[in-house]
Amino acid sequence: MTTPATTPATPERIMQFAWGYIPPLVLEAAIRHHVFDLLDGGPKTVNEIHEKSGASERGLTAIMNALVGLNFLAKDQQSRFSLTPESAEFLVSTKPAFQGGLIRHCSEHLIPKWLRLNEIVETGRPVEAVNQVALGSEFFQKFVNDIFPMSYPAAKALGQYFALNGAGRQARVLDLAAGSGVWGIALAQSSEHVRVTAVDWPGVIPVTRKSVARFGLAYRFSFIEGDLLQVDFGSDYTVATLGHILHSEGRERSKALLAKTFRALASGGTIVIAEYLVNPDRTGPLNGLLFAVNMLVNTEDGDTYSFEEIVGWLREAGFTKARTLESPGPSPLILATKP
Repeated sequence: MTTPATTPATPERIMQFAWGYIPPLVLEAAIRHHVFDLLDGGPKTVNEIHEKSGASERGLTAIMNALVGLNFLAKDQQSRFSLTPESAEFLVSTKPAFQGGLIRHCSEHLIPKWLRLNEIVETGRPVEAVNQVALGSEFFQKFVNDIFPMSYPAAKALGQYFALNGAGRQARVLDLAAGSGVWGIALAQSSEHVRVTAVDWPGVIPVTRKSVARFGLAYRFSFIEGDLLQVDFGSDYTVATLGHILHSEGRERSKALLAKTFRALASGGTIVIAEYLVNPDRTGPLNGLLFAVNMLVNTEDGDTYSFEEIVGWLREAGFTKARTLESPGPSPLILATKP
């Protein structure tokens, strides 16, 4: 018998990761200099982009060629650049699915903190904790609208799942850590019977108000300012949403928040949790594992959790019928019911 040949290890992946910081910075430079917006009108040469954007021809040549290599742009034989389907959908600032805000957020706010990772790993503490009101309010004022497109498709799917319009009676939604208001907005759009109470820090609620007003839904929203564990939510809600908040709260605050949410729901009410989930032995998915490091960098106790962990907390709080709902996004939504 012959031993199967093994593929020798190479440093190729390490070399790729060594340059891994380049793609998001190139994307940000292109967004800031309106490359994708200008190409949305049709193919153009570097010189034409230079004349319309005011950016240097040398700089544009370098980043636009790199974007061809990254498959965010295409180039024809006349050296005219054009958008790919991906960039046309997600990188043109006037499109509703624009993801450029997330790219800006990473380069402006996250990368500078990640450069301190060696120190953070040594101490186990963030340089700045964005889950604290003093520092976090300014951070989230800028951030929440940038991630609106990430959650909106999942929030729309949630509205379709509940079919609240068919209920024929008012449905009360509690949108916790509302941010841009994306979850409440999508549920309000799904039914004229929905009324939303949005809860967030005093520094963030003005952003929520503007976002809600932009969608013409202000008359169906009320707002509560303060820390999630300190303010009075009220009671008898039909649905409570926690959109990407548990990962920054940490285990103990998360468990307390779920218990408080249980008390705020009416009997038969549903809690909805959006999170980056990991599997029980924390070997994947990769985005959940990487996001756990992001929580190390940016929060005091934050982490990512498995479905099984969160279900355990839900049961402790009194919830039953924990389940998942497949939806657009990094992970399925977690739903549970108050008996």
